[in-house]
Amino acid sequence: VQLQASGGGSVQAGGSLRLSCTVSGFTEDEYAIGWFRQAPGKQREGVLLSGRTGAVSYYAESLKDRFTLSRDNAKNKNTVYLQMTNLKNEDTAVYYCAMDRLWSRIRSGVPSYWGQGTQVTVSS
Repeated sequence: VQLQASGGGSVQAGGSLRLSCTVSGFTEDEYAIGWFRQAPGKQREGVLLSGRTGAVSYYAESLKDRFTLSRDNAKNKNTVYLQMTNLKNEDTAVYYCAMDRLWSRIRSGVPSYWGQGTQVTVSS
């Protein structure tokens, strides 16, 4: 199983970015996927996760208005996107996607598979 995250970059505060995560090598059609981030000098924290039914849960209510998750179900259902808007300096971090057959493992921060991370830098 491989997860390939991309789409990070540098953006000014208030701007937007869309991160992508492509999952390959997983034979099941349904899985739970989540996004995590790790800011410099801080522990990794959850951003949001999507269960096998597609429902989205947020680790922090404060992110609900700015971060959304979507899946490409049309041509490539193995790609999920994290749309980030109105970015703030404190959103600067390396963002990781992760997946597991079980939602509970992602919710607990211990998914079976991790992507390599993509850097997001927000400047004033």
